[in-house]
Amino acid sequence: MLVQLRRFRSLRMLKSFLLQSRVGQCLVIFGFALLLYLYWASKFKSLDNRKIQGEALSAPPAQSLTFEKQQFYLKGKKIRILAGSVHYFRIVPQYWMPVLKKLKACGLNTVVTYVPWNLHEPSPNHYVFYGMLDLMKFLIFAHSLDLYVILRPGPYICSEWDFGGLPSWLLRTHASLRSNSAPYMFAVERYFANLLPQVVDFQYFYGGPIIAFQLENEFGSFSNEVQHLENLRELFIKNGVHELLLISDGLSGIIRATIPGVLLTANFGGHQRGKDIFKVITDINPENPLMVMEFWSGWFDHWGNKYRELKPLETFKKTFQFILNQNASFNFYMFMGGTNFGFMAGANGQKEKYAPDVTSYDYGALLSESGDITEKYLTAQRMIYEQVLKPEGISHSPQILSDNPKAKYGALTVSSYLSFKDMLDIVSELQLSSFETKMEFMELLNMNFNAGQSYGYILYEKSLPKVKTLKIGGSVADRAHILLNHQVMFTVNWTVSNPQFSLPDNDGIKLGILVENLGRVNYLMFDDKHSFSNQFKGLDGEVYLDGKLEEYWNIYPLDFSSEFLDKVAESDNWKDVIPEVHSPAMYKITFTLSSHPADTFLNLDGWVKGIVIVNGFNLGRYWNIGPQKTLYLPAPLLEIGLNVIYIFEEEQGEKYIMSVDQPDLGKISSGDKN
Repeated sequence: MLVQLRRFRSLRMLKSFLLQSRVGQCLVIFGFALLLYLYWASKFKSLDNRKIQGEALSAPPAQSLTFEKQQFYLKGKKIRILAGSVHYFRIVPQYWMPVLKKLKACGLNTVVTYVPWNLHEPSPNHYVFYGMLDLMKFLIFAHSLDLYVILRPGPYICSEWDFGGLPSWLLRTHASLRSNSAPYMFAVERYFANLLPQVVDFQYFYGGPIIAFQLENEFGSFSNEVQHLENLRELFIKNGVHELLLISDGLSGIIRATIPGVLLTANFGGHQRGKDIFKVITDINPENPLMVMEFWSGWFDHWGNKYRELKPLETFKKTFQFILNQNASFNFYMFMGGTNFGFMAGANGQKEKYAPDVTSYDYGALLSESGDITEKYLTAQRMIYEQVLKPEGISHSPQILSDNPKAKYGALTVSSYLSFKDMLDIVSELQLSSFETKMEFMELLNMNFNAGQSYGYILYEKSLPKVKTLKIGGSVADRAHILLNHQVMFTVNWTVSNPQFSLPDNDGIKLGILVENLGRVNYLMFDDKHSFSNQFKGLDGEVYLDGKLEEYWNIYPLDFSSEFLDKVAESDNWKDVIPEVHSPAMYKITFTLSSHPADTFLNLDGWVKGIVIVNGFNLGRYWNIGPQKTLYLPAPLLEIGLNVIYIFEEEQGEKYIMSVDQPDLGKISSGDKN
C-alpha cells in the first residue's frame, strides 16, 4: 500500500508538470512524458528497491544528511556542501536549466532556493505552482543534473523580497507576525499543509535531491521567541519532512535563538565576521560542521543611492579563501540574483529611514542578472577546482559555458496614449473602485478574495468646491502625487511628516492623492521588530481640506492585474496624438521581430518613474533617480512577430525608449563593507 502511494504521488507530480506545457503539442508531450517517466523511475530509488535490498518497508524514514565531529555524511559517505543560491521565482523558467548547468560547471554540487509564500498563496487558500512558480519542475531540473537541493521554505525568507515573502493579506489579521500569534500560525499551518506535501517526495531518502530544509530565516536577529522555531520544526515533521533541518543567522542571531537538534550555519560577507561566528557555533556545538549558509557574493541597491558592489573581486577572493581554509561548506548568496520582477522588490529601514530596493537583483553575483559569466564566477571556479575538486581526484578542466545572446533593437517608438481618466474608467468597469468610502489602506480594501490590494498604486479622489489647502496627517506610505484634475501638482514621500500644500486658485476641482507602495520592508532587527507587523500602504484617513477632516473618498486600486491589462488592451480610448501633459498615463509601443528574440535591456532615459509591461509581463519599476538605468528583458518574454509594450508613467512620458545590449545598473561606489 505504501509503495503504491509513493508511486502515485510521483506520477501526480509528473502529470502536474506535463499539464503545464503548451497546448497543441500532444505528440511531443507524449514522447517527452514517456522519456521522463523512464528517467524518473531510474533516478528515484523507490521503496520497492529498498525492499529488494532487504530493508523493512515499515521502518521510519531516516535522515540522509548527518554530521559528526564537524563532518557531513550523506548516507554514511563524507560530503562537503558546495552550493549556490538560485531563486526560481526571479528567473524565467526557460533559463532555469542553463543557470543550473553553469552552477554545476562552477564545481558546485548543491543549489539553494527560497520559497516565496506571497507568490504561492496570493490570497487565502488560493495556491499557485505553475509557470515561474513551478517549484517541482525546478527540483526536477536540479535532480536531472545530479545536484543536491537545500530548500528554504520560510515561511519568512527576507531575500530583499516584498515583506520578506509573507503575503500582505496577513496584515488583515492584525497578528504579530513571525511569532506564535494564533492568526499567524493558523495561516502558516494551512500554507505548509499545502506546500510541504508537494516536496516531501523530493527528499533524498526517496531518491530525490533535497538533503536539507531551513527553518525560517535569520530568526534570532529578529526575535528571541525560541518556541516559535520549535513549533515550525513540528510543522515540518508533521507534513512529512525528515531530512536535516538547519537555521542560518548572523552573530547576534546565533547567540539569541537556537534550538537543539538542528544544524547551525553562518551568514556573513567578510572573513573577520566569519571567524567570530564560526567560534560561537563551535562553542555551542563542537560537533557542528562549519557552513556558511550565506556567503554574500555581492549586495543589493536602494533607489536614490549609488550602485555598490559589496564584494570587489579581491575582497571576495580573500573571504572565500578563508572559508576554504576552514574546510567549511558554503553557499554563494547569490550565485545568480535575477530580477525583482513586477512589484516584488523589498525595502529596508522604517519611517524616514525607509529605503526601497531597485528592480534588478544582479547583486554583483557570480552570474549577472541576465545569467552571464563574470570574473567572480571564473575566480570561484578556479579556486574550487584547484583546492577542492582536484585534491579529490577530479582531473578534468573546468567547463566554460556560453552566455545567452544579447540584442539591441534600437529606438522603440510610442504609438499611442491612454489617459489617466480612461484608466480609472477601466478600474470602475472591473467593479474594483468604491465611492464615498472611508479612506482605507490598500490591504484592507474588499477585493481579491479577501486579500485586499497587495501591490501597485491606490488613488483617493474627490470632487470638491473651491479649496485652498491640503494637509496629510502623519506620512504617506510610500510616495504620493497630489493631482488636480489629474495633473501632477505636488509630490511627497515617506520622509516628510504631516505634509501641507497650498493649492492654486480654483473654482472647484477634482482632487486626487495617488499613493504608490514602493515595497514592504523585508528585514528588521530585534529592536525594531514590532513595526514589522504594521506595514500598511496608502493612507488611512487623516486628510484635511481647509483644516477640516475629510474621511470619505472615491478609491481606485491600480494593481495592474492581468484582468486590468486585458481591458487596457481592448480599450477604444487609445489616442494616436500624444499630448505633452504632466499627468499619469499609459503609453503603448508595438514592434515586430522577424527572427528569434534575444535578451535585451530597456533604457528609459528621459522618462521619470513608472513600470514597464512587455507582452503582459510586468518587468518592474524604473525611476530616473537611479542607480539602475535599464530594465532587463529576457528573450523568452518576446515573440517572433508582434510585441506590445505598455508603460505606466507617473509624470511625463517621452516619444520612445531604447533597446540596448548592455545593462546600466549605475556607477560602482568605492566603499567596501564586511
